[in-house]
Amino acid sequence: MYVIKDLWDFLKHRKKWWLLPMIIVLLFFGVVIVMSSGSAIAPFIYTIF
Repeated sequence: MYVIKDLWDFLKHRKKWWLLPMIIVLLFFGVVIVMSSGSAIAPFIYTIF
């Protein structure tokens, strides 16, 4: 939780709001890869990347 709070403070104080969409997309891709690693759709997910 400390990392998320620290990242939010960085974005807020430095006015680096353009980084927020990139962070969200990277987190989304990470969640998709982790959630699909043990399923039957894993080969199809990995072909996308």
